Amino acid sequence: MTHPLLSLRDGPVARLRMNRPELHNAFDAMLIAALTGALEGLAGNDEIRVVVLEGDGPSFSAGADLNWMRGMATASEAENRDDALALARLMRTLDELPKPTIARVHGAAFGGGVGLVACCDIAIATPEAKFGLTESKLGLLPAVISPYVIAAIGARQARRWFATGELFDAPTALQIGLLHGVVPASELDAAVDRQIALLLKAGPRACAQAKALVRRVAAQTDRDRLDADNASLIAQLRVSPEGQEGLSAFLDKRKANWSR
Repeated sequence: MTHPLLSLRDGPVARLRMNRPELHNAFDAMLIAALTGALEGLAGNDEIRVVVLEGDGPSFSAGADLNWMRGMATASEAENRDDALALARLMRTLDELPKPTIARVHGAAFGGGVGLVACCDIAIATPEAKFGLTESKLGLLPAVISPYVIAAIGARQARRWFATGELFDAPTALQIGLLHGVVPASELDAAVDRQIALLLKAGPRACAQAKALVRRVAAQTDRDRLDADNASLIAQLRVSPEGQEGLSAFLDKRKANWSR
């Protein structure tokens, strides 16, 4: 049986490639579990500094597998809750992964596929990519992925796309904030490689803590607490080995020891 996920390694870069091309990398319980397990394994691997998420075949991920959906339609409410919690765990693991993540998007990204894109720190797609939060057409909603999609595109945009279920193209996804870049298919790998090169020049600890900083600042309403927390963070970074090396390298006009 073909494994639903391929885990590839190129030095400090890990590539997680969804491997159900005949089903457009649609989600089922096995793919969700494989992705979650792979991400959890990478989280504590200090040798890995960047994670790229991609799909094999014509699509990135076309949402839920029809057979999986058919099975869940006949399952109990408790079974559906457990199933949804497994997807929630995947999304949260990707969103909070202490490594910078890049979504390499081509073809279709529907439903949970949009959730994966929204959870990644950087998302680059081809002009031919198509997106859709189509759950409302089935009398459902993208509830599990909603925190991440709303964080990416904002509440106003989400109200439209969640309700209509209409498809949208890559330029629209770029305009509303789901994507960071749209490049021709022939340039997609080069665009991803440029982002990898930039990330490998940054301090590993700084990269690992960047998304946690953004998440904390976005959620904090106590400005005095925010100022205190941010002052503590920068003080810790400045006296850390990485911060000392980065400052020394800058002052000495040389590359830091982590830079590639």
